[in-house]
Amino acid sequence: MKTRLLGSRGLEVSALGLGCMGLSYGYGPATERTTAVALIRAAAEQGVTFFDTAEVYGPYTNEDLVGEALAPFRGDVVIATKFGFDIDPESGAQRGLDSRPEQIRRVAEASLKRLQVESLDLFYQHRVDPAVPIEDVAGTVRDLIAEGKVRHFGLSEAGARTIRRAHAVQPVTALQSEYSLWWREPEQEILPVLEELGIGFVPFSPLGKGFLTGAIDASTTFDSSDFRNVVPRFAESARRANQGLVDAIVAIAGERQATPAQIALAWLLSQRPWIVPIPGTTKRHRLDENLGATDVVLEATDLARIEAALRDIAIEGDRYPAHLQQRVDR
Repeated sequence: MKTRLLGSRGLEVSALGLGCMGLSYGYGPATERTTAVALIRAAAEQGVTFFDTAEVYGPYTNEDLVGEALAPFRGDVVIATKFGFDIDPESGAQRGLDSRPEQIRRVAEASLKRLQVESLDLFYQHRVDPAVPIEDVAGTVRDLIAEGKVRHFGLSEAGARTIRRAHAVQPVTALQSEYSLWWREPEQEILPVLEELGIGFVPFSPLGKGFLTGAIDASTTFDSSDFRNVVPRFAESARRANQGLVDAIVAIAGERQATPAQIALAWLLSQRPWIVPIPGTTKRHRLDENLGATDVVLEATDLARIEAALRDIAIEGDRYPAHLQQRVDR
């Protein structure tokens, strides 16, 4: 597995990571635990050294799963986790945002135990909390780093001003935000700021929550617990309207003897050398397929064709329902 430096803070990880959320949360029923442990370990055995989780996935169960699965690989892998939500201790429901310093410390201590580690490799603020100055957030993580409980500070879905303010207090190692062939907003303002400050970029949903794989079309139905049921971009009409993008990717994939997923991931890898996508999956054959993307090198002509296809296709549908979109810092 090829490796990349995630920003300029010395954090080296595999060129592709594994997003572990879907094993416990978000895409239907949780994967059976033995199967999930085996999949995470299979990724590590194939050279993946970067694994992503969060306390809110489950909640709590995904961190516990990742901690168990990666115990045999301790010291050889980088585990990223996150703080920033207020979780009801009784129901597990999200009650809003909470990045108060005392809450950040509580989450750090609990995550250390669930992940079975002595230090959190990368600790993201999951969403910007407008009630807590970002300087207080960054200062708290700075103190945790000084105490040896955290190694690197990250942000997720943060805007350019917030990134700059946080970075002035505690250098930010990585930003995690959505970025893919059908969500390119980070190119406008975020990527230039990250390049200027030496911050790595971790795209989540690099396969468009599965749409860019070509396995989803207007007739696809989802499990009742799958959050895509409430995502406007996954409405039947939007899937039908956006099919042209997938068709263009499928055409290039066929010529390159690759899969659409591999083309979508290779496109991301070609954008900057400090970008590390974290595709998630619950299936071993999809894991193997995704990892194969690191061997796909897109030529200038391929990239030009993709750009041309994107110019002719107006992507339909918001990426979040309105109540969740409000949590994204702009």
